[in-house]
Amino acid sequence: MQAHAVEAAEQCGGTFVPEVAELQKFDRLLADWPSDRRIMFCDEAEAGRSSLSLIADVAEDGPDGTGRGTPWAIFIGPEGGFSDRERERLKAMEGSVTVSLGPRILRADTAAVAAMALWQKTLGHWV
Repeated sequence: MQAHAVEAAEQCGGTFVPEVAELQKFDRLLADWPSDRRIMFCDEAEAGRSSLSLIADVAEDGPDGTGRGTPWAIFIGPEGGFSDRERERLKAMEGSVTVSLGPRILRADTAAVAAMALWQKTLGHWV
């Protein structure tokens, strides 16, 4: 996936390549989570309020009111989705915002592109 991020940045003439982290156990990842890093949690079970307004509301808490000065991570679920326990843990984390990528279940690679487009539409450029 990192190679795709590099290729996409090159194709678009971008100067910043988002980091695609290696797979980790869920509990370990959250145990070591930096307190200043926001989470965009893409949950196929989410319904209701617009995802754009949810991200914008959380972003306003950033240092410059835009979210640009705050590090973010995008969580895309595994095949079969997140478990109920995982969903509850992510929703309970400070700085986490749960969003919907639409009414259909997406493949992981498609969901990643959709999530990044949603993030950029709301917050602008990556840096």
